[in-house]
Amino acid sequence: MAKKSNYLKDKENFFGLSEIQLIDAYKVMVTSRLIDDRVETLIKQGKAAFLISGSGHEAVQIATAMAMKPGKDWFYTYYRDDALALALGITPENIFQHSMGKATDPFTAGRQMATHLGSKELRMPTASSPTGSQYLQAVGTALSCVLRNTDEVVYVSGGEGSTSEGEYFEAVNWATRKKLPLIFLIQNNKYAISVPVEDQAAGGSIFKACSGFEGLNKFHIDGTDFLESYGTAKEAVRLAREGKGPSLIYADVVRLRSHSASDAQEKYRSRESLDEDRKKDPLDALENLLMKSKILTSDKIEEIKKAIFEDLMNIADEVFKQPAPDASTVEMYMYCPEEEQTKIVYEKNKPIGEPVVMVDAINHALHEEMENNHNMIIYGQDIADGKGGVFTATKGLSTKFGEDRVFNSPLAEASIIGTAIGAAITGIKPVIEIQFADYIFPAMMQIRDELVMYRYRSNNQFTCPVVIRTACGGYIGGGHYHSQNIEAIFAKCQGMYIAYPSNAADAKGLLKTACNLNDPVLFLEHKFLYRQGFAKSHEPDAGYYLPFGKACVRREGDDISIITYGAMVEKALRASREMEKQGVGVEVVDLRTIVPLDIETVLNSVRKTGKAIVFYEDSKFMGFGAEISAEISEKVFEYLDAPVRRVAGLNVHVPFHPNLEKAALPQDNWILKACEEMAAY
Repeated sequence: MAKKSNYLKDKENFFGLSEIQLIDAYKVMVTSRLIDDRVETLIKQGKAAFLISGSGHEAVQIATAMAMKPGKDWFYTYYRDDALALALGITPENIFQHSMGKATDPFTAGRQMATHLGSKELRMPTASSPTGSQYLQAVGTALSCVLRNTDEVVYVSGGEGSTSEGEYFEAVNWATRKKLPLIFLIQNNKYAISVPVEDQAAGGSIFKACSGFEGLNKFHIDGTDFLESYGTAKEAVRLAREGKGPSLIYADVVRLRSHSASDAQEKYRSRESLDEDRKKDPLDALENLLMKSKILTSDKIEEIKKAIFEDLMNIADEVFKQPAPDASTVEMYMYCPEEEQTKIVYEKNKPIGEPVVMVDAINHALHEEMENNHNMIIYGQDIADGKGGVFTATKGLSTKFGEDRVFNSPLAEASIIGTAIGAAITGIKPVIEIQFADYIFPAMMQIRDELVMYRYRSNNQFTCPVVIRTACGGYIGGGHYHSQNIEAIFAKCQGMYIAYPSNAADAKGLLKTACNLNDPVLFLEHKFLYRQGFAKSHEPDAGYYLPFGKACVRREGDDISIITYGAMVEKALRASREMEKQGVGVEVVDLRTIVPLDIETVLNSVRKTGKAIVFYEDSKFMGFGAEISAEISEKVFEYLDAPVRRVAGLNVHVPFHPNLEKAALPQDNWILKACEEMAAY
């Protein structure tokens, strides 16, 4: 911990702050406090719906904002950071627009409940509700600052309760290990809603719990003291800009209002506890400092408060008259608008190169796109040379492009995804690898609640075009934890594209496209197909890109349609050839991508044949094939000559022993039998 006598030595001289700056800081504090008052009243009037107050937290927030550079530095806020935002340049009108959910809300356009701030101009990514999910994203942004060779600093804040989340420790670990320019501001108001801090952290303090992180600059301060907060923030910013690593500012603050508008802290806090907090009100403390220093008189203070109060009343009244969001906009910005999407010339030639296996096609695609885009980085567990990935999909990349752009990550999936989000927000293109699809679930919060929501929740201000590569599927004797298919689970994550190629040429063309799209992509690579001869293709050249949402009819037929993807395509083709011997024409449709789903190609095939089999490897129950079956039944029912049939895996965990795995996963004879029965229907 830094010695206070060093970095706080100029406290008596206000650390060089002018009287005007001190008065401005006071006005921001008053404004923040009175906004809380006004929003509480608006809630009672039915004009606003929600408030999580920052009353009692203002001093350290405003001080930290004043020590940083808005528009240059980055700010990952949490739901009590209104005072920081006001100090950076967010206006009271903006906060009222957000609180009342108006169409004019500049943070989310009414898409998120109140207290979720965001500004592209201020480099403040739109906040979310999940506790502690912002920490890893801030690490990714700080990593980008280093990669881009800037002296930008990243701020990330949270309450002490949020540090109970494992992602907080993952973030501190990565930031400290890499000496990133990052400031963790932990605002300790002693309660996580109703749970006291001693029930949250070992030793009753996350400051103590972080003592073992070598290289982490640590400051434990009185966060209600504006000058101590400013001096500390100034020192932390200096250390970050000079490459001396991240800082933890553990600021003791007070919570002067209940956790939120729907909470009543009197139910679990004593009167004595509440009275003690009121005695430490940072607004009173700053007023006393200004009067003691003869910067403001009590009359001037009352004049300032009255003027701000009247101004806020008028602003709130005017904002209430502003329009609510138009219901017709509800589907906007789930994905990148077409006019903002990367312009790609698709399929401008045919694959005519030497035959290549899928894993090598993927490797070549990564090499080509790294050459095309100097902002592209690749990382994940074991992906650097000499290993080059557990399947060698990334071999040669770190040797060719250097360890700044291709590197191993810690064994922490949430860290991999979370940091990729933060890097992508700055314009970096992360293409990351999760070693096996089975292990992606520690990152589920980062994917479901962060990655796929950023564009929508920010009303198109922020985008996260991260590509997640992962090996999926069975037939390798991998057992429960190396055999899962995850497309159905992640298809529910609206806002992300999903590719699932069946051969080398498609894998290369789709991956190259994924590396250029302005949306998140989950790229599923069936590990059984990596080196299979039947999945070989003539290799496309470096200019070959395949569009998402365009299925391929692999084999035409007039009697039965098989709709499939991934490793099931070859099984379907074999069944089609066998059925041809029986005089039955079976058409095989390879989806190529799950999202977007080319349902028109599917429906056109079924209109032609009148019979449909949906064939997929995942369990039949709740598998993605159920969605395809529903689409067929709903949209072309009148063309059907037989019920839609699903052929898929059993509703069990994929077992290890070959006998058990064979019984659980779809086999050639399963689809052949289904075709024969469908033909006879």
